[in-house]
Amino acid sequence: MSIKLAKSSRDTAIKVTTTTLALGIFAIDTLSAFEFAVAVMYVFVLLIAAAYLDRRSVLVAAAGCSVLVVLSFVLVHFPVFRYTAVLRAAMGLAAIEITMLLALRNMSANDRLDDIQRQRTNLARFFPPQLVDELAEMDTPFSLTRHEPAAILFVDMVGFTAYCADLDPEAVITFLRNLQALLSRCVFSYNGNIDKFLGDGLMAVFGPPLPSLVDATNAARCAFEILRSIANWNRQRLRAGDAAIRLAVGIHHGPVVQGDIGSENRLDLTVVGDAVNIASRVETYSRTVDCDLLVTAAFVERLRVEGSHELASMFTDLKQHSIRGIENPVHLFGITSLPLRPED
Repeated sequence: MSIKLAKSSRDTAIKVTTTTLALGIFAIDTLSAFEFAVAVMYVFVLLIAAAYLDRRSVLVAAAGCSVLVVLSFVLVHFPVFRYTAVLRAAMGLAAIEITMLLALRNMSANDRLDDIQRQRTNLARFFPPQLVDELAEMDTPFSLTRHEPAAILFVDMVGFTAYCADLDPEAVITFLRNLQALLSRCVFSYNGNIDKFLGDGLMAVFGPPLPSLVDATNAARCAFEILRSIANWNRQRLRAGDAAIRLAVGIHHGPVVQGDIGSENRLDLTVVGDAVNIASRVETYSRTVDCDLLVTAAFVERLRVEGSHELASMFTDLKQHSIRGIENPVHLFGITSLPLRPED
């Protein structure tokens, strides 16, 4: 509220200043005997308005200055309008018109730059920094629906409700912020994008809108990095007297549809399809088979296709499983423990 009042006061002061300046120029133009185009000085009024006010104010200032030029011309020279007087008035009007057009054009350019910056800022929330510039300069709009294969990763905290039962709201929010920051770093480190945050977890996509030849490999490496990062964080938490936490990660690879979904007031770029449902169900099912990381056979096969045989060999074959919400049995592979790198 105080910011709005300050801006309103500033705008009022600037309008008073420009009005006073315009009237001063009008007085000089009307009462002085100068034989040059005094009206050109109205340019300063427009420059001040363009620097601090909005488009409407610039248009009003230009119209007001033009009226003052014509009024001064009529008052001084009526009824005999000499050629030199007409020329000086025309120069003043032309200067006002040109300055107004340039000012509006500059304001439009600044608005476009602000829009681009806002777009980059929004992209940076969900895409890795190394992809933001490339995405912002894409000729193909995000609103265009894409049909592409992708690796879908879901990660969620096990026992979140019980863990937060004895925490105050501020502590819960702080914990979630730290957790989401850790997960985001892992996703961005391997060129994934965050489709959505899910409270105590997230959904990440490796592939669209900029697919690569190693999307499944990146997803696997991201999952391993998440488990290592959580293990390191747990060691820090235990030293600080906090309880350790456990995450469940599920991954599937398959075709998805990406596009803008939502209402006119709010649109989200997201992916949908059976692959998303399967990945989500697999992550939930990881608790049943007691795996920290559970993936489908389709994902492991994609790792082999990408040449990541060593990564594929790290998963244990868990055979076929019937999973709630999926019509046919799903061939699963899992990891219950992961060799951890030393702490930095």
